Amino acid sequence: MDFKEKIIDATREIFETMIMVDVTPGEALTEHVSKFKCSLSAMVGFAGFKQGNLAIHAPDKVAMGLTGDFLGVEVDEINEDVQDAMGELANMLAGSLKPFIANDGGKVELSLPSVVHGEEYTLTVINKADWIIVPFSVSHGDFMVGLELKKQ
Repeated sequence: MDFKEKIIDATREIFETMIMVDVTPGEALTEHVSKFKCSLSAMVGFAGFKQGNLAIHAPDKVAMGLTGDFLGVEVDEINEDVQDAMGELANMLAGSLKPFIANDGGKVELSLPSVVHGEEYTLTVINKADWIIVPFSVSHGDFMVGLELKKQ
């Protein structure tokens, strides 16, 4: 699965044009991350020809900062606005990647965004999947964009 550049391009385009935030990508991770602390994960699923999900994982501080940039308001707690904004960012990223995921002409549908937030949680979405996780830095801190696709 060679989606690194697609994830970087889509993330830059959406974050820089929709919320006016400069993002700096890092190197794709070599180990899968599934445990999070004081974080928020916004996910959109892929169904049909290919199954999987796209997720944005951000520490609380970063999620609040990005939401403030997105909505143009001061955000000081994880609330419904933060969950909605991060879910919408995940939705936009999934929509941008959908044509590349369905590149063989198969039909792929997107789910509604889901958001998980907590002091400590573990996410296991697909057991046998190809995955890539790309870290990004913004002025508020670091976050990750992950893509998992079920092995065919």
